[in-house]
Amino acid sequence: MGLIEQSMIPLNKAIKAMKLDPGAAAIIAVPEKTTEVHIPVKMDNGKVQVFTGYRCQHSTIMGPAKGGVRYHTAVNMDEVKTLAFWMTCKCAVAGLPYGGGKGGIIVDVTKLSERELEALTRGYIDKIAGVIGEKKDIPAPDMNTNAKIMGWMMDEYSKITGQYEPGFITGKDISVGGSLGRTAATGRGVVTAALEALKVKGMKVKGATAAVQGFGNVGSWTAKLAFDEGMKIVAISDVYGAIANKKGIDPYKLAEYTATSKGHSVVGYPDADPIDKELVLEQKVDVLFPCAMENQITKDNAKKIKATIICEGANGPTTPEADEILDKKGIFVVPDILANGGGVTVSYFEWVQNLYRFFWSEEEVKNRQIDMMVKAFKEVYDLTLEYKVPMRVAAYIAALKRLAVAMKFRGMY
Repeated sequence: MGLIEQSMIPLNKAIKAMKLDPGAAAIIAVPEKTTEVHIPVKMDNGKVQVFTGYRCQHSTIMGPAKGGVRYHTAVNMDEVKTLAFWMTCKCAVAGLPYGGGKGGIIVDVTKLSERELEALTRGYIDKIAGVIGEKKDIPAPDMNTNAKIMGWMMDEYSKITGQYEPGFITGKDISVGGSLGRTAATGRGVVTAALEALKVKGMKVKGATAAVQGFGNVGSWTAKLAFDEGMKIVAISDVYGAIANKKGIDPYKLAEYTATSKGHSVVGYPDADPIDKELVLEQKVDVLFPCAMENQITKDNAKKIKATIICEGANGPTTPEADEILDKKGIFVVPDILANGGGVTVSYFEWVQNLYRFFWSEEEVKNRQIDMMVKAFKEVYDLTLEYKVPMRVAAYIAALKRLAVAMKFRGMY
């Protein structure tokens, strides 16, 4: 089953539960526009290599499309369409004036020099310039892209339009219009959602145990901010391996270690024991944070999960089959389109600041984000109780309610 088919399962459950108009359901089920491009790059050896890239605008019902650009060998149109769909729902759940977009290039960035990477980045913007812009579709960082790459994209797009265009893209460095608080934003949103879930379950935050799958931007900040709240991080993994310590792992010290370790990996960290990376998901903890890739919790390992709460930092980490198992086990799942919405929320703040050329303090950004995340969580949890459905289905109901009203007033059905 492909990602798109998987993503439609909870959506269809939400449509059925809320008795959504068939016309509105048909509109939201498909993307508005998809673009495939081919980017020639002259490599350092003098040869030309052609790379394939994508951009999908799933929806502009609520506003311009919004979504990251990932550089990875596994990028494909099916994945990009699904991630754009999730962004539509994520923005609607958070109450942002955005639709969903996503982009990507099929590439192994470890095999490119910095010059080649910059040439590829600028070539990608050249190819998709006609479908993006601050009022059409606003890209952002994703897997293997960062503030430097966003800066190249902004510079190239500014050259094409003939004017300074900071509002066309988010996730930039502060020096070129980035927002304070953006780096930690997704992790902060995940932890905010987890704190609300602990309240709902009547559990204490101080001393609550947690395991984190993934120690990239989202996973590392989730671990740090959960640690700051008094939670005990007992296991952490990355693509290379995993570590565990029942007494707790200090994620700040771990980040210092990974800054210079081989592959920037957690493997070999001296203050914890090595374990198989698959076992991180199976730890007996209060909160499990899957912050890595899609399809990590499956029908094969869901029965082994012992967490009380799962708070999804990654996009699509849980398959529909696994959802059924977790629901039967009574595990409280805070879904991705709610839990990891902190990143796009602060991206929205960055966009607003760019449009007005007026910038906020980090404290303002942080407080605004937390307020919006708490409000979104309450709305979704109330729908869980009202419709007697899991949080994932309730999150889609929250999104569809907003989208349906906007479509109705725009005369789309």
